[in-house]
Amino acid sequence: MRRTSEERAGARSSSPRPRRLRRWPLAGSGAATVLVLSLVAVALQFGSTASAADAPKCSDTVTSAPTGPATVSVASTSFGKVLVVGSGDYAGCSLYLLTSDQLHGLTGVHFACSNDQNAINQPCDTFLWPALLTDGAPIAGPGVDPRLLGTVARTDLPGLGTVQQVTYAGQPLYRFFLDETPGETSGASLFDPVTSPTGIWYLVEPTRGLPAPGTAHLQLETAPLGGSGTNQTVLAVTMDHGFDLLDEGAFPVYTSSPGHGHERGKGGEGKDHGNGNVCRLLCAQYWPPVLTSGRPEAGSGVDQHALGTIKRPDGSLQVTYRGRPLYLFDDDAYIPTLPYNGGAPVINGSGADTLWGVFRTIPPSS
Repeated sequence: MRRTSEERAGARSSSPRPRRLRRWPLAGSGAATVLVLSLVAVALQFGSTASAADAPKCSDTVTSAPTGPATVSVASTSFGKVLVVGSGDYAGCSLYLLTSDQLHGLTGVHFACSNDQNAINQPCDTFLWPALLTDGAPIAGPGVDPRLLGTVARTDLPGLGTVQQVTYAGQPLYRFFLDETPGETSGASLFDPVTSPTGIWYLVEPTRGLPAPGTAHLQLETAPLGGSGTNQTVLAVTMDHGFDLLDEGAFPVYTSSPGHGHERGKGGEGKDHGNGNVCRLLCAQYWPPVLTSGRPEAGSGVDQHALGTIKRPDGSLQVTYRGRPLYLFDDDAYIPTLPYNGGAPVINGSGADTLWGVFRTIPPSS
């Protein structure tokens, strides 16, 4: 999805570098490239319909319209209680939401996980993150609030025409192609540059349909400023919990402060300059809040006493550092070997003066 000029100005009106996508050749990336291609090849095998005798797997590709209502249930995981498929071939398979899918409701644009072209050359909504489809109203299993279940029409799933995808608290639900068996959570808290636009995949807690991020872990990370500038060591948060290519990958975090008289952002979004009026709605699509399910943990070189939380308007917990809410930047997302930021850590948002304030990284001495 291409951003409008207004959206680009809002995300980073004085940003130091252009959009993160770099078309680096995958062939020269060594062992990590082999791993990427192997994962996709294995997933293709899992999703193949060549052998009817193969037992269904959570990783299976969506290849046909549903023939009955889907059931959603709850299972206990290391992230707490989360939504899973409740019955049928994929019973017990973990379900995920994508934060950038919210743009569909906010602006009417297409879904962030769709059949758009991407660096893996596989459709997001049927292959990488198979959509949970239903024929008829979805059924609430034990622990699921039936008032939060719903559907949304999808016309972008290759070869399926118009189908209904299950939603929870308005968010479309998906499986993940690297979850083979029930109980696996390989896609948890995955900061994903492959979707368009970038978003974060979260497991879903059943009470209100909020992300289930687990405990946030803050550490120090060294990365180049603007992708090719001087290396800087900054405060970062680990993401991509359990993801084969980047387990516990670290991404820089940011605070915001007033900039050039911007008192309120577009769409009624306030700013958070330490007063609890947090970046949300469109702002949060470009600057996702750092979420946690409990007290955040400090790694080496990080002051545990400086970490805290605030409750966001939707009830989720956002990590703070010395009382300031922390954010990620969507242009910092990467996956090793894929052509987003060269497949390596980067600091792209430092000093960005936006409609919602100026976002800055946090050096170790702060």
